[in-house]
Amino acid sequence: MDSTTHAANATNVSAIEHVPYHMRPETYIVPVVFGFIFLLGIIGNGTLIFIVLKNKCMRNVPNIYIVSLSLGDFLLILISVPFTSTIYTVRNWPFGEVVCKLNEFLQDMSVGVSVFTLTALSADRYTAIVDPMKKHMGNPTRRTVMTSFAIWIVAICLGVPDAAISYVLFTGLHPDDANGVNVCYPYPLDWQTWYPKLHTFWKFLIYFLIPMVIISTYYSLMAKNLMLSTQNMPGEKAEKGSGAQHAAKQMEARKKVAKMVLMFVVLFVICWAPRHLFNMWFHFSPWSREQFNSGWQAFRIIGFCMSFINSCLNPVALYCLSKQFRKYYNRYLFCWCRRSPDLQTTEPNSAMYNFTSTVRRGSANSYTMVTSQTAAV
Repeated sequence: MDSTTHAANATNVSAIEHVPYHMRPETYIVPVVFGFIFLLGIIGNGTLIFIVLKNKCMRNVPNIYIVSLSLGDFLLILISVPFTSTIYTVRNWPFGEVVCKLNEFLQDMSVGVSVFTLTALSADRYTAIVDPMKKHMGNPTRRTVMTSFAIWIVAICLGVPDAAISYVLFTGLHPDDANGVNVCYPYPLDWQTWYPKLHTFWKFLIYFLIPMVIISTYYSLMAKNLMLSTQNMPGEKAEKGSGAQHAAKQMEARKKVAKMVLMFVVLFVICWAPRHLFNMWFHFSPWSREQFNSGWQAFRIIGFCMSFINSCLNPVALYCLSKQFRKYYNRYLFCWCRRSPDLQTTEPNSAMYNFTSTVRRGSANSYTMVTSQTAAV
């Protein structure tokens, strides 16, 4: 999905292109950053997938989505990151057209899986909080697996056009360049300027703006429901009693669920917003070629690196926010840590565990709080 990076590299945008590669700071900084991304992403995402697959008690609805999210990130980091790290390091694209197409495809597929899964997670949390009875109708696990499978199919289909169109372009970076260079390029030259603009705007809508609007809507409705339920929760007004304490714990658990998913979304926005902003400016500002300077170059590289950093942050967020995931990470990665007793006697409903939802039943004067198998913090 690094179409604008290729476009900027393949056009005479400024005198920056005249600076020799060995004198550019990104020649040395980007490979170090991508090496960190590779190690943290492979270990973090790989361990997360292993935790859920190995431990039956961790296989629940939210964790299915999270494994799907991690699998997309894992494939991107494993296959694409080693090749993409060279874009700012070497003058020529050295890997040929097949790797060029594969690289573009994997980037599109991964971001599609990420943003669509985050949207599905937000919808799942909305249902669990606002209408928990509906969430447990039918077979939730099967429905989640089918939804995840559909997300992968859609993400793959959206990545195919770039894979088909991308090619290795031989071009000069500026008029005085007699030798020219090879770049992995996603825009056919005979499609002129209309396709790059359409391509950039389409990806901004599909991979960023529309999903964020949908997720924001879900979270606004969740926040409204949580505020109302806090005011109307039975037993809340009582100063003492186990019913009021249980209701307060259930409310706190539901808030933790929403906070964790929201953290995934916030990380995605922070990591992807700079790249989308640069792409939109580069292709739609009539003065972008004239205004392109060292500041925009730095912003472009930062956005480029941050979009890949997002692929290794979700396991870190889970480690910080989820007690059960943290215990399993400590168990499998930090063998010198004392093994937690909780891991030896896990309950059937403790999956990412304390992600609980409440279901109201009975008459107007009586409610039954039902703990569902969701996830844990």
